[in-house]
Amino acid sequence: MHTPFTRYIILLSTYLKPQWRRSLLLGLLILLTIGLQLLSPQILKTFIDAALAHGVSSSLLLIALAFLAVLLLKQGLSIASTYLGEYVAWTATNQLRSDLIAHCLTLDHAFHSSHTSGEMIERVDGDVNALANFFSQLFFQLFSNVLLLFGILIMFFRIDWRAGLGVTLYAAFFLGMLIILNKRLIPYWKAQRQASADFYGFLGERLAGVEDIRTNGAVTAMMRRFLLLLRTWFPLTYRARMMDARFSIVNFTTIAAGFFLIFLLGAYLHGLYPTEVTVGTIIAMYNYGLMLLEPVWAIQDHIQDLQQVEACIQRVNELLLMTSALQDGQRTLSDGALKLAFRDVTFGYTETQPVVQDIALTVEPGKVLGIVGRTGSGKTTLARLVFRFYDPQHGEVCINDIPLQELSIRDLRQHIGLITQEVQLFHASVRDNLTFFNPTIPDTAILSALHESGLGVWYQSLPQGLESRLGPGGEGLSAGQAQLLAFARIFLINPGIVVLDEASSRLDPITERLLEQTMEKLLAGRTAIIIAHRLTTVQRAHDILLLEDGKIGEYGAREALASNPTSRFAQLLKHGLTEVLA
Repeated sequence: MHTPFTRYIILLSTYLKPQWRRSLLLGLLILLTIGLQLLSPQILKTFIDAALAHGVSSSLLLIALAFLAVLLLKQGLSIASTYLGEYVAWTATNQLRSDLIAHCLTLDHAFHSSHTSGEMIERVDGDVNALANFFSQLFFQLFSNVLLLFGILIMFFRIDWRAGLGVTLYAAFFLGMLIILNKRLIPYWKAQRQASADFYGFLGERLAGVEDIRTNGAVTAMMRRFLLLLRTWFPLTYRARMMDARFSIVNFTTIAAGFFLIFLLGAYLHGLYPTEVTVGTIIAMYNYGLMLLEPVWAIQDHIQDLQQVEACIQRVNELLLMTSALQDGQRTLSDGALKLAFRDVTFGYTETQPVVQDIALTVEPGKVLGIVGRTGSGKTTLARLVFRFYDPQHGEVCINDIPLQELSIRDLRQHIGLITQEVQLFHASVRDNLTFFNPTIPDTAILSALHESGLGVWYQSLPQGLESRLGPGGEGLSAGQAQLLAFARIFLINPGIVVLDEASSRLDPITERLLEQTMEKLLAGRTAIIIAHRLTTVQRAHDILLLEDGKIGEYGAREALASNPTSRFAQLLKHGLTEVLA
């Protein structure tokens, strides 16, 4: 689909408006540069006519110096406009990147589950990089080339109306041809950009799992998939570039015909008016003809970029038009332990395949609910519903008797803390890892969270304190230290509800015991949900929920279930969780 011209206007007005002063200065520099370009052939005409009429004289030296000054000034203005154009472009596109990332963060979990990180990097950074060229070169250079083209036409009209008319008709034909070819090229480049996004999405995902791919002997299969994507990407790129090549041939032929037209007009007019259309005038026409090549070739060079930009604008626009399926509410939660309730909740990632069904339970403020069940029974799905990553198809999840749909999503997630076995750590300072790059959190609060989580001694060993940088993915930290950093994050935000999703399933028993004291502090005065594969973890729960195929298999007070020999939970305590649920 062809991008409407209004999309260009909206994009430019949105991101250039804050820089209108620099944009105005850039436009002025472009106008001055064009004026000097148009002046150069006139100075050359004057020099030739003066030399033929009067021979060598002092005036020729002055004219030559003026010509040199114009060239130097034009070059200086060109450098200044290039610098300013790049500054404007990167400022605008950095703001666009920021807006895209902020928008993506507002989209629901379903969107992020269906788009790989590599694809999103390509769309947010790759497409925006192409738009940087649009802001810095395509727009301003296209603007300057159009003005230069009109200036050249005006100069031809000044020489003779027939020369101006002939060149104008030629220019109109050429621009019309550009518009037609422009429409035909867009689908090729859009398909190529999508193939590029798919390839980088695949590459980013596989590089993240390179260790598992190697250890499981999947290198050959991954290489087959890699080559398949390349075979898809290559022909799309080939076809797009072949269309560009055909377009270049048509351009070259058209330019040659136009150049021939200029020579023909010059010879004809010199024959009619030898005193008015002098040798200097013919040389000026020749130079204007050469100058005409500049905007023509520039437009040709930018056509491929224009196709890519148009495809990028469409893709960026499509991303910005995506909306979350979750409607934000307005109500907020109070501090302290919160009441959590599932009221006949049924949910599936697809409408026809429910993952959890008819879940009805209540967790009173300050109480702990332990959830056990086979892999795929819906334990993690319940945690996602608490965070409102999704809305249930039937029933509702409530906190303090308020349906989640009525709560502000931002406020909701500020009142819930999540700890999983996969702790995401950044290649950044300890401070940034704990605060998620929020500079407003004071050091005293961060240090308090570290000591509460049992990391006081570890912190004292850091050479640069809170500014010490962690390795990529937490490199250099033990699994226990990474888990304790996750606990420190929760202490820092002080939520009313804590969800521990298999937080210790990968820890050895010795390391897990080190976390017991920290977990005891964390759960004190907070409502909690513990999803675990170890019975020692759920022993601190007040109530137990056993999920079977997404339904409640057993639910009740932990002590009551443990004392009932016929209950499934009692069997778990007797025989072991893995054996009973296998």
